[in-house]
Amino acid sequence: MSQLGEIQQAILNDDLGAVASLDVPESYRGVTVHKDEADMFHGLESRDKDPRKSLHVDEVPTPELGPGEALIAVMASAINYNTVWTSIFEPVSTFKFLERYGRLSPLAKRHDLPYHVVGSDLSGVVLRTGVGVHNWKAGDEVVAHCLNVELEGPDGHNDTMLDTEQRIWGFETNFGGLAEVALVKANQLMPKPDHLTWEEAASPGLVNSTAYRQLVSRNGADMKQGDVVLIWGASGGLGSYATQYALNGGAIPVCVVSSPEKAEICRKLGAELIIDRNAEGYRFWKDENNQDPKEWQRFGKKIRELTGGEDPDIVFEHPGRETFGASVYAARKGGTIVTCASTSGFMHQYDNRYLWMNLKRIIGSHFANYRESWEANRLIAKGLIHPTLSKTYTLEDTGQAALDVHRNAHQGKVGVLALAPEEGLGVRNHELREKHIDGINAFRNV
Repeated sequence: MSQLGEIQQAILNDDLGAVASLDVPESYRGVTVHKDEADMFHGLESRDKDPRKSLHVDEVPTPELGPGEALIAVMASAINYNTVWTSIFEPVSTFKFLERYGRLSPLAKRHDLPYHVVGSDLSGVVLRTGVGVHNWKAGDEVVAHCLNVELEGPDGHNDTMLDTEQRIWGFETNFGGLAEVALVKANQLMPKPDHLTWEEAASPGLVNSTAYRQLVSRNGADMKQGDVVLIWGASGGLGSYATQYALNGGAIPVCVVSSPEKAEICRKLGAELIIDRNAEGYRFWKDENNQDPKEWQRFGKKIRELTGGEDPDIVFEHPGRETFGASVYAARKGGTIVTCASTSGFMHQYDNRYLWMNLKRIIGSHFANYRESWEANRLIAKGLIHPTLSKTYTLEDTGQAALDVHRNAHQGKVGVLALAPEEGLGVRNHELREKHIDGINAFRNV
């Protein structure tokens, strides 16, 4: 049996104490993009770029373990939009990130390779820890958040997201989670929620933490009870967590979706105010260069019909170019537009009169610091927020999983099995699971 096979068997047999005595494998399988293929989609529109052509499953060497780091046996991972961006080499090739990181120090040089092992989520078991790590040991069941931060300068010590050397693991660094083994900093690790399977536990990390900071944290919108929260893509990877946080926090979500099926998911989560943008036929752009303010007005009227005449206190933004003009218009006077992404385009346009004359605010929000990520994971572990996993693929089919997300042909989150041989494994607390099984399965079989 191979070294990875022995590790896998020990985990599946719940013999976690034996993991420390097993040898670390010299290599493992990881999902990669190749530097010499960075121009493979040149001249194609984004929608025509196919992640199945650029994402490979390669046998790669296990990286050197540095101080303050950990090697993880990955049981499962998940797809995020940054994996889609990586796979289609937009807005830039991620090899530019790896080259820059590699210039930082001799240890960081490990990341500058002709291949990039991708993925910013995982659940798994600690294999080894580097010098100086004391909170984690071999055999611990963990999940990882994706903030990679150096913290040698002063800027990050109030909020680690402001550190000058802050990066997203598996996107701006190498050795990510879509693999059988991953390299993380020890301060990325959090306890695996024990009522979830490996694939369920792997799926919340990036999007759950992002939604928490963006909506709940004082670093984001600082949502309060009674706030009307407009949520774009409310059944998607980010929006599904924003919807849960709004409901849990006593806010009033207005969920924007694109189909009756997605509307039904929001209702299952407990939301009542839902706009099917396709059914309503909103066209915020007249053509490539000009938006239609009358459509903003029609959209705002629809929101007020649902809320009893109230405009949103908070707009939870992530589509970007396609919706941003409508978002700035729709927010109430003194309201907040908080944005964390631009999946429909990075160059936003809006009518600034609606911003300055109505004293609105635009807040940029990017992932989350360790404390915010820990708090978000704690809510998952307590069964107060649930994973939104809808479908799980094998490591070999990661390209198809990424294509689903690229084409918005998915609900919630899409998972990927690594060392876990099948779905449904890894549950420790069956009583808590049974209590919340409907919430855990809300996105299944939709």
